[in-house]
Amino acid sequence: MKRLLIWLVLGLSAGNLSAQSSLLAPQALKELRQREDSLRIYADSMINAVAAGKRFMADSNFVRTLVRGLQVKHSFQYPFDSLQTVSRLYAPDSSFRVFTWQLKKDEYFYYQKGAIQVRTPDGSLKLYPLFDASMFTNKPLDSVRTRRNWIGAIYYKVIQKEYNGKQYYTLLGFDGYTISSNRKWMEVLSFDDRTGEPMFGGPFISYRPDTLKSNLVLNRFNIEYKKEASTTFNYNSEMDMIIFDHLISESEEPQRRETYVPDGDFEGFQWKNGKWVHVPKVFDYVPDQFKNIDPLLGNAPAEDAIRDKDGNIDEKKLEERSRKNDEKAKEKPKPKKPGGEQ
Repeated sequence: MKRLLIWLVLGLSAGNLSAQSSLLAPQALKELRQREDSLRIYADSMINAVAAGKRFMADSNFVRTLVRGLQVKHSFQYPFDSLQTVSRLYAPDSSFRVFTWQLKKDEYFYYQKGAIQVRTPDGSLKLYPLFDASMFTNKPLDSVRTRRNWIGAIYYKVIQKEYNGKQYYTLLGFDGYTISSNRKWMEVLSFDDRTGEPMFGGPFISYRPDTLKSNLVLNRFNIEYKKEASTTFNYNSEMDMIIFDHLISESEEPQRRETYVPDGDFEGFQWKNGKWVHVPKVFDYVPDQFKNIDPLLGNAPAEDAIRDKDGNIDEKKLEERSRKNDEKAKEKPKPKKPGGEQ
């Protein structure tokens, strides 16, 4: 069961968009703007229409209209930037872009949808639809996957790295996983050298959990945490590191991921020799940049840290945070329409 709690981002700067859109012929630009007007209505209805039938019909219309729009010559350059409930991320090298969005089934469940558009020299369409299979597997971490059995997420960051002359693109995404917990995902996207097909995951993540003395090699990685908690999971370009919250169970039930909340420490991943290598503790102190709360990335302020400077858990703070989280849960807010930054 998935709840839509995300704000989605664009993948291109305004300057780049202006320069690249100039490749579009005036008639093509006019057609794409008309398509976008329709897409905006369908995208809103997929989330906000009262009747389930209308939401599913809106999704069907959205997919057809999007594909027809993308068939316009050089559509890759068109940003579709009014679709604020749809994530549209360009790779740093502009070799592809990925669309991801959600279709509301009911108050507790959202289907993940997506497609990858590859840039072509002549501006023709090369598109790979993504089919979410996460509901059909209980072992999402153990395999390399294709677009036909993709682990669905709404992507908010693409990080490009190179190893042995091959390009790898790390995707960070959000998944409103169950009624009581969210997930944030990290996996490496690559393209098959022979077929060009996108491949999701691979032995690119070296991770050491708190409970183990040796590293695990994972095909993908996630954190799962309490629905009402705010968590950080993003790339810091200055440090060249993926940074995320260290999580603990607020009720001392480590088997129940829906009880996990940040404790004030941060972990990370650094790219080394073709792998993201786990860094168990990133900071000895919380930098200023992590003291401001982002509504979705949820950078925990230092004064709200559950652990003190010596690493000991403050039981009073943990109890108070649990109480506040329970109060939020009782409010049962309805899903909000995205409109900011993930």
